[in-house]
Amino acid sequence: MSERVIPILPCRTLQPVLDFYTALGFEVTFQQKSPNPFAVVQRGAIELQFFGMKKFEPTESFSTCYVLTDDVDPLYETFRAGLKSAYGKIPTRGLPRIGPLRDMSYGVRQFLMSDPGGNCIRIGMKTSEDQRHRPAPKETFARALHNATLFADSHEDPEGAAKIIDRVLKLEDEEPTRVQLLRLLVLRSDVAGRLGDDGTAADLLKKAAAVQLTEEEAESARDDLARLQELRG
Repeated sequence: MSERVIPILPCRTLQPVLDFYTALGFEVTFQQKSPNPFAVVQRGAIELQFFGMKKFEPTESFSTCYVLTDDVDPLYETFRAGLKSAYGKIPTRGLPRIGPLRDMSYGVRQFLMSDPGGNCIRIGMKTSEDQRHRPAPKETFARALHNATLFADSHEDPEGAAKIIDRVLKLEDEEPTRVQLLRLLVLRSDVAGRLGDDGTAADLLKKAAAVQLTEEEAESARDDLARLQELRG
């Protein structure tokens, strides 16, 4: 026997969703307007199906699915390039949007993107066979980064992430390493942008860009430096 699972996701109207996935390199393989709006997109082995709901509110959507790949980095770059070509810039807030590529604490390297219908597509690659959440580090700033990243990228709770980072950056008896400071500032700027606080986001980007790293430190923070450049536009 051979089985496969195909997500069927909601949206208010089909066309903006289909345009989004077309920009990512998907092909619309089927579409109907009646008796119910319905469409199918496919890119290689990835197939997603969508149905229209007139009263559906994309910003309140909890619909999600996970796409597992064996090489997430080039797929991430391909999707970013497609979105930049289609929208004139890489959308990082609102709908649609694409988030940063990160090594998560539960054994995956992944990114999240949300389509115009509010559906969150998580795309990742296993980096460990152990998919359980790792315990939060005990060191102050490593723990803050661990928890803030989970709030921002897994729980999609930017306000919670902002509170964690603001609290730890105000500490007077401890200081983060340069890499930790860069990561905290970039993540805090990212969530400020998601919350619509452009002034804070811009100020934090300047502070992050001013952090001087050695070549070895820069290599360890390459994902964060890439996100910094992306957020600076």
